[in-house]
Amino acid sequence: MKNKILLISIMIMVLLPSILLGKNHIEKIKVIPEPKSVKVLNGSFRLSSNCKIKISTTSLTALSDYLNSQIKHHFKVDVASNRQSKNCIELIITSKSKLDTEAYELRIERNKVQIIASGNEGVFYGIQSLMQIGCSQFEDNQNVIDLPCCVIKDKPRFSWRGFMLDESRHFFGKEKVKQLIDLMAFHKLNRFHWHLTDAPGWRIEIKKYPKLTSVGGKGCHSNPDAPVTFYTQEEISEIIEYAKERFIVIIPEIDMPGHATAAVKAYPEYSGGGSKKHPEFTFNPGKEETYNFLEDILLEVAELFPSEWMHIGMDEVHFGNKQWATLPDVKQLMVQNDIKDLKGVEKYFAHRMDSIVKSMGKITTGWDEIVEHQLPSNKTLIMWWRHDKPEIMTEALKREYKTVLCPRIPCYLDFVQHDSHTIGRRWKGDFVTLEKVYEYPILSNKIKRKQVKNIVGLQANMWTEQIKNEKQLDYMIFPRLSAFAESAWTKTKNKSYDNFIDKMSWMYRFYRSQGLYYFNIIDPDKSPEFVDQRVNR
Repeated sequence: MKNKILLISIMIMVLLPSILLGKNHIEKIKVIPEPKSVKVLNGSFRLSSNCKIKISTTSLTALSDYLNSQIKHHFKVDVASNRQSKNCIELIITSKSKLDTEAYELRIERNKVQIIASGNEGVFYGIQSLMQIGCSQFEDNQNVIDLPCCVIKDKPRFSWRGFMLDESRHFFGKEKVKQLIDLMAFHKLNRFHWHLTDAPGWRIEIKKYPKLTSVGGKGCHSNPDAPVTFYTQEEISEIIEYAKERFIVIIPEIDMPGHATAAVKAYPEYSGGGSKKHPEFTFNPGKEETYNFLEDILLEVAELFPSEWMHIGMDEVHFGNKQWATLPDVKQLMVQNDIKDLKGVEKYFAHRMDSIVKSMGKITTGWDEIVEHQLPSNKTLIMWWRHDKPEIMTEALKREYKTVLCPRIPCYLDFVQHDSHTIGRRWKGDFVTLEKVYEYPILSNKIKRKQVKNIVGLQANMWTEQIKNEKQLDYMIFPRLSAFAESAWTKTKNKSYDNFIDKMSWMYRFYRSQGLYYFNIIDPDKSPEFVDQRVNR
């Protein structure tokens, strides 16, 4: 008996360090979003200035340069492609691979790192995982980083992993947008929905109609006398190219026929009136000149944005369309086309604009109100946002519309994230916690399996009525965007909220390194709500 006890004691003493080492190693693989599979190996790869980058094809040259720039940016280490070294990071595209377009394999061994994919997009996402593993290990004043050896095999759950920024209400500018694009890329998000026009301001230069910006670009949601702010077409082209290099498609939104106040302030001849709360809210759907005006605008937008999607809004028209019934042009339209009510006028407008968008080779994209207008399902993308109307989502999927899920709760990041917070919105007292974002989507059993395939992805929306400057913007976005990224990329079976919270310890450190002000869900007292109401611009 004594011999057995002694033998067991010896085995525990021998095996315990290995068990603990394995546990510590597992804890070091902290990637957001959580990969499909992670296999931990023994040892580590030392990332230092003695490493070099190798590529399997010249088509990876730009990604090699990008990787080098990211290593310099995050770790202050220079890794050159022409350096003589046994330690290397290999970027590999293989035609023999059965990997999906966005899938990748990341292999970290003692003397080499390999990122393997079927194309550049997968390699790019492998780079992001490599950077995250490095960031989770990195401390200030280090000149080397030891990356734990592992094999990651990964691919996304959804093809559309989106983030929307509203710059009509408050404008943030080119450098902030570029930073957000970098942070999207870091989280493997791939669709940037840019809300550029609305009632408070018009933010995109249209050369045929310069007053859209010189008049419509004045003011913001909190200050109607704020100076003119907008993006020139050159600036937009620069941002589009910047996003393209990070495999992010930018989808422009030109809101219509409602939310048009800034536009009709500049060109009142196209106004369809509004309401007491929303004056001059709409375009006039009865004038042929209105459609010519909007087509001219969309032509310039289409030439700028290579995106296959063109977002035309179509939401909340009822806020300000009552005056349509009094307009001679609209009355004549209704008689000529046997239209019975204003909802029918709205449908007529939707079909006219849909024809214009499709003539430009684009897919008409709109908020979920567009489902009522019965546009062709094979060339229309729906964004379901009214969380209190799940039947609209069900109907969209039933009609086989490709659909992006972005319900107010939990995908609107302008909702408060903690019960003590005051800046931001609530819905009948409800708000958007980090956990709600993380747990989404939990799909209803009412959605048939064959209809689920029409859900192309998820999108987080950042409306800015109450978000007046960059510090407030950052605070509302982070860490919820990190949770959202995992919801959009990772299958439910591989998700764990507790594991995600554990990963946030290094992510908070990363936020600080990027100069972001964020909400610390682990210790809220360390990150009080930002209440400075001054506007950046």
